[in-house]
Amino acid sequence: MKIIGFAATNHKKSINYQIVEYGCSFLKDHEVEILDLNDYELPLYSQDKEQQIGHPAIAKAFLEKLSTCDGIVISFAEHNGSYTAAYKNLFDWCSRIEPKIFQNKPMVFLSTSPGARGGASVLATAVQAAPYFNGIVKASLAIPSFFDNFDSKKQLLIHAELNEQLKDAMSHLNHLK
Repeated sequence: MKIIGFAATNHKKSINYQIVEYGCSFLKDHEVEILDLNDYELPLYSQDKEQQIGHPAIAKAFLEKLSTCDGIVISFAEHNGSYTAAYKNLFDWCSRIEPKIFQNKPMVFLSTSPGARGGASVLATAVQAAPYFNGIVKASLAIPSFFDNFDSKKQLLIHAELNEQLKDAMSHLNHLK
């Protein structure tokens, strides 16, 4: 089985990228590909821009990645309580090509931040919205206080209870047939 994972941000040193990589490390029996949203940079979406340039090949390539996988893991960075502009822009372009962007894939949604809520606001928004785009969210987890709970040198979640919660969340994809 193939799993696509990505951090919903274009920050090159994203803590959400570290969390998605770490979470996907629990998927031992699957082929995992971690995408970098920097590889899918697009002009700012607008209907005028869509009329002018059509559907960009980069957005089609991202959708193709999603169509060929069996499950999806996303770790959402939170900007001002919502999605990052990079993720939202890619999502908007892709939804113009395929409105059901998540294509009935089982998903695990994660988030983290330096703060005590761990990106809980954007995570709640993403979980609530996913079914409208044919996403089947099997589990979600906000990981608070990233720098207190994650050892970036060892790439390890050091908070034992959070680590167990993450393992449990990821186990929902381990059962894919």
